[in-house]
Amino acid sequence: MDKILEGLVSSSHPLQVKRVIVRRVVESAETPLSGPQCRAMFVLSTRLILQGPDPFQRQVGRQVLEAYARHHRDDFEAFFTRDLVLALLQGAGPASPSSLAPMSPTPGLGPALDPAVLDYIQAGLRLLISCPAVLDLFALLQEEALRLMGERPPAPLCARLCQLLGDFPQCLPRGRKPALAFCQQLVRSIAHFQTQGTREAELRLYVSQVTQVSSLLRSIWKAEPDTLLPSLQELFAIISSTDTSFEPSVALASLVQHIPLQMITVLIGSLTTDPNVKDASMTQALCRMIDWLSWPLAQHVETWVIALLKGLAAVQKFTILIDVTLLKIELVFNRLWFPLVRPGALAVLSHMLLSFQHSPEAFHLIVPHVVKLVKSFKSNGLPSSATFLEQLSELIHCMMYHYSGFPELYEPILEAIKELPKPNEEKIKMILNQSAWTSQSNSLQSCLSRFSGKSETGKTGLINLGNTCYMNSVIQALFMATDFRRHVLSLNLNGCNSLMRKLQHLFAFLAHTQREAYAPRIFFEASRPPWFAPRSQQDCSEYLRFLLDRLHEEERTLKVLSSSKLQDDMNEEPQVQEVSGKTQKFTKPSCTGREERTLIEKMFRGKLLTSICCLNCKSTSYKEEAFTDLSLAFCPPIFLENVGTRSSEEFSDGKEDSMEQVSTRVYSPVVETVSDCCEMVTNDGLLKDIPIDSNCDNATDPFACKAEEKDSLQKYVSEATPSVTDLLNYFLAPEVLKGDNKYYCEKCASLQNAEKTMQIVEEPEYLILTLLRFSYDPKCHIRRKILDNVSLPLILELPVKRTVPTVGQVSGVWSAGLDFSDTGENLAKKLKPSGAEEVCCPQIVPYVLSSVVVHSGISSESGHYYSYARNVASSGPLLGPCDQAKGLALAYPQSNLMAREAPVAAVEKDLDGNEVSKEWFLFNDSRVTFTSFQSVQKITSRFPKDTAYVLFYKKQNSGTVLGTKSPNGLWVNGDPPLQKDLMDAITKDNKLYLQEQELSARTQALQAAAASCSFRPNGFDDNDPPGSCGPTGGGGGGGFSTIGRLVF
Repeated sequence: MDKILEGLVSSSHPLQVKRVIVRRVVESAETPLSGPQCRAMFVLSTRLILQGPDPFQRQVGRQVLEAYARHHRDDFEAFFTRDLVLALLQGAGPASPSSLAPMSPTPGLGPALDPAVLDYIQAGLRLLISCPAVLDLFALLQEEALRLMGERPPAPLCARLCQLLGDFPQCLPRGRKPALAFCQQLVRSIAHFQTQGTREAELRLYVSQVTQVSSLLRSIWKAEPDTLLPSLQELFAIISSTDTSFEPSVALASLVQHIPLQMITVLIGSLTTDPNVKDASMTQALCRMIDWLSWPLAQHVETWVIALLKGLAAVQKFTILIDVTLLKIELVFNRLWFPLVRPGALAVLSHMLLSFQHSPEAFHLIVPHVVKLVKSFKSNGLPSSATFLEQLSELIHCMMYHYSGFPELYEPILEAIKELPKPNEEKIKMILNQSAWTSQSNSLQSCLSRFSGKSETGKTGLINLGNTCYMNSVIQALFMATDFRRHVLSLNLNGCNSLMRKLQHLFAFLAHTQREAYAPRIFFEASRPPWFAPRSQQDCSEYLRFLLDRLHEEERTLKVLSSSKLQDDMNEEPQVQEVSGKTQKFTKPSCTGREERTLIEKMFRGKLLTSICCLNCKSTSYKEEAFTDLSLAFCPPIFLENVGTRSSEEFSDGKEDSMEQVSTRVYSPVVETVSDCCEMVTNDGLLKDIPIDSNCDNATDPFACKAEEKDSLQKYVSEATPSVTDLLNYFLAPEVLKGDNKYYCEKCASLQNAEKTMQIVEEPEYLILTLLRFSYDPKCHIRRKILDNVSLPLILELPVKRTVPTVGQVSGVWSAGLDFSDTGENLAKKLKPSGAEEVCCPQIVPYVLSSVVVHSGISSESGHYYSYARNVASSGPLLGPCDQAKGLALAYPQSNLMAREAPVAAVEKDLDGNEVSKEWFLFNDSRVTFTSFQSVQKITSRFPKDTAYVLFYKKQNSGTVLGTKSPNGLWVNGDPPLQKDLMDAITKDNKLYLQEQELSARTQALQAAAASCSFRPNGFDDNDPPGSCGPTGGGGGGGFSTIGRLVF
């Protein structure tokens, strides 16, 4: 029968005739046959299956083998033995050498094994599955499977072997060591897979083969959990190899989806902290994992890639992150073109870009490709493309916001995505803050101190250089004055070494550095007043006045120099210091045109009109002066008791008896220090019994009262907390000049009682209010502090009286008094009754609280400064002269002009329903944390030695807000683009900072075993004082020793 069948299948008879005869041969298998006949049929069918030249012969072989083996099982069991299977797997034929020719060897792999052999063996196992002899075959296959896998079979053969092992798991190596060895060999085999074609059908077949292999590995991991971790170690060893002669296959990506996600934390922590893993190996591994994004159908690849990126950031291995990002960012972006891998590629791209915040280099590598990609996805109109474009648009907006100084690069992109949704600024900031490398949590917090970058607030602190908290608190308040900051950053100061240039440099670093805190050494040395001794405590208000005055005078001087150069009127070298003293010879004391004003004048200058009316002859003198801040003295209890119930004459007398109005700051090259108050007053409103020098003159001591008046004054003390509005009311209240303080009237030619009135006639963009808390005690020779709590309104209404006095004014000089020779028009110009000004339109100008500088301590010789602040920018056009009714909608009933406010904590919206920013920050030297307006309001009640000192209010509905475009290009976010030299300096410093962090982390990692550090969360607890001086912060005086403690 075997001879007939062999001749038939090789004959030239028609295929139909052959099939009919084969069917009869198969049917004849039911008839009894001798052992040799059955063996002959088995040998023939085996040869047809394994070596048949065409599909017909191979099909005949399978049909005949299955039929004769089923009906002659004992004979087949005797034929399909261990020796036969071993011979087949080792490249030989059945027992008789002449029946099957040996297979041709393949160099490096030994004899080539045809996948058809595995098909034949699988068919034989299926036929003998119920026979005892199959157990011996299983044992053989367990050994041979391990041997075959060690020979690195190609993908088709490996996939066929894995299919056999998957159908017959009894053939898998048993025992921990053999199973582990098999898994490791299987991982190595996958690493050697290579696709044999580029056509879609070939690629699909290749992917299915790889999937077959990885599925078997998953089954083994599930059955033998102990094999998982060693398999992953083998996987990492392969992808981290630096051997350039071998490149592992991307097919390894198919294994990632089978790794339990619960192991991410443990595995990544182990990898990133293993001292045996070199940087070169980690870089290679990460690059290859990113290459895995190209593998279709692989799940969770992006999850593991991002986890490894975060893990490296957590241990400050920034060099690896920088190298890998710059090397692979374009490849990741190009994967967005392929739908199968697009979601994972976008996730990795987003993380890489958003975390690479120290330099625009990575983002700018993909910028040239963005427009083409966006246009392509817009044109196909698929829903998935629309969703993808929204996600990509959000990412692009975040990056352009962070690196806003490149309008020539971004304009085409903005044009391409203009129709897509744009995230708001708060969302962008949140995304950037959460994504930075320096914001990644450290997995070794229990043994390593965290080297953090910017805090979760996204703000940068200022390092205390030794008693410099007075400067730090002021600089942070100015930086948070949004419009001022934007103007400073927009100035073109290239080639200029001015103080404004240094301030611009400092602001740029505060906005863009990756450091948690920046050391302002250069600015401190340039801005420190000459009489401020280094490393000693100073008054922040005095420093602020000096700084603003210096910036103002410097800008005026530079304008003079520029004008003088054009006129060739100056022969000496244009040095600012040599000319600053001569400035007023070339410029008018106050600018008459709005465009001629300096930046300080535009932002902080207001004007006060002071009038003194002689109560005898009713002649009035006027004086107009500019101010950058108003110094508010504390009003006496009598004023608080009777506000709103007494006439101006009544409380004018009380004012004269208790306090002299403090002069406001006038632009002058010389900074004047204003004496504040003499008594120390506690927050219960009662004057403490501090000895007062009998020679102390009340006229020069604003809050000093005569000893005999103390008892009478204390009975009027009100327990109500005064507000800033009360202090401002008191500042603007009329004052009667009498007694030793009489006014010399030129018309009367004698000392006369007079009424002094001050009015604000021009409001500043930023209203700076200084609460006069310090006074000099001539007996003790120290400056004491008033500890009264003051209520801080969120919204302040400033009365601005637009008046046109009929008096000729000389800036800063009192108008001349009248004499009897003045008649007619000249007389009208010099004499005007009190209260007879021509009022154009009284206006209430609303201001919103922007910053609060707090002093912590009991005297100016000790303590600490810190500041609360928030971003408040201009919100719209300037109100018209008579539009005070269109100001902010207050949450309490409208009161009289400058009447005391009710609590305004809930006042958070304007009339248009736009929310006022509720996000407050606490700047405490190098530490920046989130806080709330409630914390600002309650600071003194909770910590009695911590009191508000300098307040910044921003005018609402201002018309001086900077536009969204700079004169020479596009502004993507609110802040203007930085000049190239500034951006380069910041980028260089950010790279240096990352290197410093990495070096520090490596040093600590070497000591991790011996280290035992406690970890304290980097958060702010409102139950603790906001901080004191020194590198570690602390309390505001309460509960801490204040001996020897100075202002830092």
